[in-house]
Amino acid sequence: MKRIQVNETGGPENMQLVDVPTPAPGPKQALVRIAATGVNFIDVYYRIGLYKADLPVTLGNEAAGTVEAVGPEVSEVAVGDRVAYAGMARGSYAEFAVVLAAQLVKIPDGLDFQTAAAAMLQGMTAHYLTHSTYPLKSGETCLVHAAAGGAGGLIVQMAKMLGARVFGTVSTEEKARIAREHGADEAILYTQQDFEAEVKRLTGGRGVDVVYDSVGKTTFDKSLNSLRPRGLMALFGASSGPVPPFDPTILNGKGSLFLTRPSLGFYVSTREELLWRAGDVLSWVAGGKLKLRIDHTYPLAEAATAHRDLESRKTAGKLLLTVP
Repeated sequence: MKRIQVNETGGPENMQLVDVPTPAPGPKQALVRIAATGVNFIDVYYRIGLYKADLPVTLGNEAAGTVEAVGPEVSEVAVGDRVAYAGMARGSYAEFAVVLAAQLVKIPDGLDFQTAAAAMLQGMTAHYLTHSTYPLKSGETCLVHAAAGGAGGLIVQMAKMLGARVFGTVSTEEKARIAREHGADEAILYTQQDFEAEVKRLTGGRGVDVVYDSVGKTTFDKSLNSLRPRGLMALFGASSGPVPPFDPTILNGKGSLFLTRPSLGFYVSTREELLWRAGDVLSWVAGGKLKLRIDHTYPLAEAATAHRDLESRKTAGKLLLTVP
């Protein structure tokens, strides 16, 4: 089979298409024939070495496809099932992947593989952020960075489902339009406006209840300043780079703030929780309640181009790799 392999951390040029033997599933595992795989910033973090992995490494931890074979002790899926997964099994930039059967969810009728792959990681991320990390309530306020992006757009939509008032930051007028289409009450162009000042103005000086920040280094300080006293910041990404070390007493001085650095794996640590989050996301997409925006698809061999486009921050929505 073919897969994208990184032998040395660095730029997109370090991603190579290689031929390797097709793996066989072991106990409690299934072999999935990949049809589509999501491209996410976590893949960039592994590629550049921000997140550590033994080399060589195959990127990608979100995909949809068909169960090709199962190992012993598998009861969750059967050969021929259409399935999707995200967040726990790295190696989806490939024609086949071995995944623990308990990490697979069945794709509802009516959803194609590309839609299912696009929904999983960012959809479940938006779900845990808005339903668990800070469970939004009707009338509360939130700030969502990169509100026109794949994850940001889904956070905006789920926050609106819960009745929140949503402010989203974007870089262009076109992305502002997309953020408003997702349901954002206000789209703040951070290239033209100070988002901290805008948030304070829009909330009468109070600040928001929660900030959902996937950007990291360039937004961190102003995100904290945008919170109300005892507000919470969920820092779930670092698209602009990692946040430098800081003195935690800063949180006290800014209003006894809460700061968390969550990740999906800890929010789908049981099969019951996985089925809850994935079930909500996929059913909302299938029913038209949650809108996905697939920005672009690339063949597997063009994974490096997908990474360059993602890192350019010129995209708005989900990027996918497709496997014939």
